[in-house]
Amino acid sequence: MNKKLKISIIIFFIIFVVDQVVKYGFANLGWDLDGPIMSLKLAYNYGVAFSMFSFLAENLKYIQLVIVIVGTIYLFKNKELFYKYYIPIAFLYAGGLSNILDRFTYGAVVDYFYWHYIFEFAIFNFADVIINCAVAIIIIIQIIDSRREKREKTDL
Repeated sequence: MNKKLKISIIIFFIIFVVDQVVKYGFANLGWDLDGPIMSLKLAYNYGVAFSMFSFLAENLKYIQLVIVIVGTIYLFKNKELFYKYYIPIAFLYAGGLSNILDRFTYGAVVDYFYWHYIFEFAIFNFADVIINCAVAIIIIIQIIDSRREKREKTDL
């Protein structure tokens, strides 16, 4: 098995398991905690970011699974893309599939980070943070590649 594939599988499992254990604690063990800046409070999100599309709550898990399957097929056909972005892809799959599992297990995504200092922000979870980190990594890689290409063109 390719080294990058092994690394991505390990990253996936670590993030996925940590996220599910934490969500289990909030959903079943009452891990809520109030703080002056941020609180840890159980909330269920029936939609996606900022509860958008919550009217699709019952079907959202199937729509998201189809998106993951289509993305996986695309990556199988474009393996060079996977090997270039294997770390953020592992992050995306771990966070995304963990949130999808929540929909099957709890009927909604388990959220618990609640920022309320100066302004109130949406409640989110570790998987959401990981997904955003993956997007940031992809953007950074794209910027680095773009700058390198510009440098190579000017050097010619």
